[in-house]
Amino acid sequence: MKQPITEEFRQASCPAENRFRKQIQRWTGTAAGALVCVVGLLSQAAVADEGGVSFWVPGTFGSLAAVPQQPGWSLATINYHDNVSGRADVALAREFEIGKVPVNFSGSLSGGIKLPNFDIQLLVPSYVFATPVLGGQAAVSVMGFWGRDRTTLSATLNGTITPPGIPLMRSDFISDTLWGFGDLYPQATLRWNKGVDNWMVYITGDIPVGAYQSTRLANMGIGHGAIDAGGGYTYLNQQTGHEFSAVLGFTGNFENTSTNYTNGVDMHLDWGASQFLSKQAFVGLVGYVYQEIGCDSGSGDHVGCFRSRVIGVGPQIGYMFPIGTQHQGYLNLKAYGEFDNAHRPDGWNLWLTFAITPAAPTPPPATTRMITK
Repeated sequence: MKQPITEEFRQASCPAENRFRKQIQRWTGTAAGALVCVVGLLSQAAVADEGGVSFWVPGTFGSLAAVPQQPGWSLATINYHDNVSGRADVALAREFEIGKVPVNFSGSLSGGIKLPNFDIQLLVPSYVFATPVLGGQAAVSVMGFWGRDRTTLSATLNGTITPPGIPLMRSDFISDTLWGFGDLYPQATLRWNKGVDNWMVYITGDIPVGAYQSTRLANMGIGHGAIDAGGGYTYLNQQTGHEFSAVLGFTGNFENTSTNYTNGVDMHLDWGASQFLSKQAFVGLVGYVYQEIGCDSGSGDHVGCFRSRVIGVGPQIGYMFPIGTQHQGYLNLKAYGEFDNAHRPDGWNLWLTFAITPAAPTPPPATTRMITK
């Protein structure tokens, strides 16, 4: 009678396939650790909501978002560059926010706002627990960053101040540059795996401790707290190297007490698709859809509902390499070009990620099955 072929026997009989499977597991642990521990960040770059600034940055999640990682400590660093510009509606909102326009101004503004060089460095330590939680893998992280924000606003205002109906015609040129530290962003995740299917849930938020002044055009913090939560899915076929991920989330914002302004609820969908070219490298596409679904509010809201929207898409490439016997390194480069924006600047942004994570255990050497009579 034939004996059933166990997983252990199949792996021992197919050492090449087993090595590839283990390599993919190491790879996905590294990539997932690098790509998904980054939380709502780059507040000035992701302009939306009050004065064009939101908590969530589209593109935060990417490929392999829901794939379980290797237990232990990891560290990711991310260089982020953003180049965007906004039209008159965003410029007027920023003028109201920083107090350059009287709140009883009624009229029009021509001009715009530019953020040509928003450059920051992010540092993200994270820890993945070995003990299952609710049948899944739990992980926690916190992110901090520092860098430079340079913003310029050029506009001409034409209207009246009512009451008492005084005409206002003025040209403004404001330029501001700030070096400083941003807010802190803690995050917790749970991930589950079954074959080629992977699921995850996450919760994150904003601790508003970064450099922020409501009267300043350039800031590193957003001036208010926020909570963001959602879930995602990753399809990963280890035999073919095909991968696709999507993460949907929603942001709830607290009031900015400096301006008495509360952002509406934001919805964001980040996705990534990739193809493994070898055991170490992959290429693919990334994208996002960002839509504010709730109106802004508060006594400091002088621009109305101001719902923001933007779509982005671009290429990505990743590479993994060993660092000694206990760790592995991961490099990822991705870029987004934006379009279909509303009440929000658009342009392009570039992410360069380097991560160090624990290496997956080395599989035991293949054994030869001996048959004796």
